[in-house]
Amino acid sequence: MRNFMKLAMWAFVVFFVPVAAFAETGGDESHKFGYALGAGLAVGLAGLGCGIGQGLTAGNTTAGIARNPGAAGSMFTNFILGMVLIESIAIYGLVVAILLWLQLSA
Repeated sequence: MRNFMKLAMWAFVVFFVPVAAFAETGGDESHKFGYALGAGLAVGLAGLGCGIGQGLTAGNTTAGIARNPGAAGSMFTNFILGMVLIESIAIYGLVVAILLWLQLSA
């Protein structure tokens, strides 16, 4: 654990301290790169997380129905509800990406 804390501290020093040294002032348009990067990450990570979640949900529901076919009705209802909630995360990522994209064009 001690070695991990040292590694985390040095990673912070190496990656984040130079950012303050290269900070700029003025009306430069370089800040728009952050909006584009954020929009891409919002959609990409939301899609990745939702894909993993939906795959696990579908696989576990299928395995549960295979083990106990009598409970398929209640499992299917919970499965659909879970899929809807998982998909809402992807929609939130899309909304964030659209908001960031609109900041790019402003």
